[in-house]
Amino acid sequence: MTKIYSYILKNDSGAAPNPFWGKCTLTICKPAIRRTAEIGDWIIGTGSKNSKLKDGKIYDYSDSIIYAMKVTGIKTLLEYDEFCNMKLKNKIPDWRTKDWRKIMGDCIYDYSKGIDPMMRKGVHTEKNKKRDLSGQRALISNHFYYFGEEARVIPKELKGLIKKGQGHLKIESPELVGKFEKWIKKFVKNKVYADPQLRYKFDRTTVDEIILKCSTQDFKEDKNDDEEIVN
Repeated sequence: MTKIYSYILKNDSGAAPNPFWGKCTLTICKPAIRRTAEIGDWIIGTGSKNSKLKDGKIYDYSDSIIYAMKVTGIKTLLEYDEFCNMKLKNKIPDWRTKDWRKIMGDCIYDYSKGIDPMMRKGVHTEKNKKRDLSGQRALISNHFYYFGEEARVIPKELKGLIKKGQGHLKIESPELVGKFEKWIKKFVKNKVYADPQLRYKFDRTTVDEIILKCSTQDFKEDKNDDEEIVN
């Protein structure tokens, strides 16, 4: 049975999810979802009512979708590290480049020295490590839709997809899942429609400021990872 996991994506930096290089991946943040989602399930992130964009204005995206990914692959974090080293090196963060997509790489756990991973320089710090690793797995998709700062309004008949507050919804209703799948097909698959909502910060802040803010915000958001089930 196909399920939908839905949550509010308040920190859309391009790291979690990471929609670049042909695959959308969720390997940090949302540990409860990463532990339990199965092949064929959907992960969707809806917007915040206080989304600040590059023009400095605040937008209400609470009724809009930022991204949707259908899980087509699942790896342990160790397997994901090996996979990135062999086939998807651009997901390994590189802070020496000017390409912000590489800076946002989500393969931040380095297992080359054993099962206790070292942290590469990335958007998370040691305070995020325990929670990140508790998710155990990396979710991978080659069937995704990423809207970023051009979030799409969710139709009225699909408002039941939207999570209110922290944690996430697990939607098991076949009717609601079916309606969602029919609607999302209207968009072009595997397309990054726009930059992440926080893309502009890379031009206005230092590397250390980016790391500190992402780490702090994600730690706060993942503090409550409760699940609400919709049948």
